[in-house]
Amino acid sequence: MADIDYYELLECERTADDGTLKASYRRLAMQWHPDRNPGDAAAEQRFKAISEAYDCLKDPQKRAAYDRYGKAAFEQGGGAGAQGFGGFGDIFSDIFEQFTGRGRQPTGRGQDLRYDLEMTLEECFNGKEATLEIEVAVACEPCGGSGAKPGTSAKACTTCHGQGKVGMRQGLFMVERSCPSCHGAGRIIANPCDTCHGQGRVERQKTLSVKVPAGVDEGTRIRMAGEGEAGQRGAGPGDLYIFVHLKPHPIFKREGTTLFAPMPVSVTTMALGGEIAVPGLDKTQASIKVPAGTQTGKQFRVRGRGMPALNGTGFGDLVVQLDVETPVKLTRRQKELLEEFQAIETEQDGKNTPAASGLFGKIKAMFSEAAE
Repeated sequence: MADIDYYELLECERTADDGTLKASYRRLAMQWHPDRNPGDAAAEQRFKAISEAYDCLKDPQKRAAYDRYGKAAFEQGGGAGAQGFGGFGDIFSDIFEQFTGRGRQPTGRGQDLRYDLEMTLEECFNGKEATLEIEVAVACEPCGGSGAKPGTSAKACTTCHGQGKVGMRQGLFMVERSCPSCHGAGRIIANPCDTCHGQGRVERQKTLSVKVPAGVDEGTRIRMAGEGEAGQRGAGPGDLYIFVHLKPHPIFKREGTTLFAPMPVSVTTMALGGEIAVPGLDKTQASIKVPAGTQTGKQFRVRGRGMPALNGTGFGDLVVQLDVETPVKLTRRQKELLEEFQAIETEQDGKNTPAASGLFGKIKAMFSEAAE
C-alpha cells in the first residue's frame, strides 16, 4: 500500500485541481473509514494511505516536491538533487519564510469553504432564511479534537522540544523548517484516537441556517465565521463563504437596485393615450399615464419600485419600456376600421407619421441625387 502512487490512491489525474482532489478524498475517506468497515484491517490501512496522500497533495509545496521527486522528496537524502526534506525548492522556500514570517502553520486554522446559493429575484427582493447542507470536517467528539485517544494526551516532541520547527544550516544560512518528527505540530500522539486516527477531526454532514438579507445581488458574499472546516488537533475552524447567484427572471432584469421590464401596449393606447398598470415584485401595481402619440421603445421611470438597497435604506427605480403590440386575429369589424384608418392615413400623406415620412423623404432625395 505504501508504494502506491498518491494520485492513484486518490483516483485522480496528476493534473487534477485542488477541488477535484478534495472531492475525491472525501468520497474515498467515507468509503474506507474504519467506522464503516469495523474490524477490517485492510480498510483501515487504505484509509490511512488515502489520508497520507491527501495531506501531501493538498499542500502546494509538498505536491510540487512529490511531482518532481516522488516520495523520495520526503526522505532524508532522497531524490534527484533533493537535499534533506524537499530539495532546493523547499530550501529557498524556508529561507523566504524565515525572513518574511510567512511560514506554513502545520496546526493552523481549518480551511475556508465556499457554498454557491441560487436565489430567485423575488427572494433577493424579500430576503430569505436559507438552509444549507454541507459536508465538512468537524472536531472529533471522542477526543475533543486533540487527536489523542480519550484518557491520554499528546506529548511534547523530543526532536523540536515542542517548537514544531528545527534549525538547519544551509551554507551561509541558518533556516528553520517543520520538524520531521512531529510535522510541525510540536506534539507526538503515541495513542491516536480510534475515531479520527490522530487527525482530530472527522467528515460529517452539517445543516446550517443563514439569514440572507433583502437586496443581495449576483456575486454577493456572505461570511459565516467559524463554519468552515475544523482545524487539525484543536486548532480554530475556518469560515464559510456563501456566494449568491441570481436565477433568470421571466420579466424583470436587474442592474444594481434598478429593475427593467418590457411592457406590451396596444396600438390604440399608444396612439390615443391612456393609463396602464405595471406589476411590481412587492405584488402591488403601479400606474403609468401614457401620453397620446407615445412611440414604441419609450421608457418610463417609476421611482422607488425597484430593488431594496443592501444593508441600507430605500429602494431603486423601476424602468418600464413600452412596446407596441400588433393586434392579431382581427374581427371583420376591426379589419374594416383599420382599412378605413389606412385610407385616411394615405390621404394625409404621412402627417400622422412624421418619422416614417421623414425617412422615406431622405431615401427618395438620395436616389434622386444619384440619378442626376
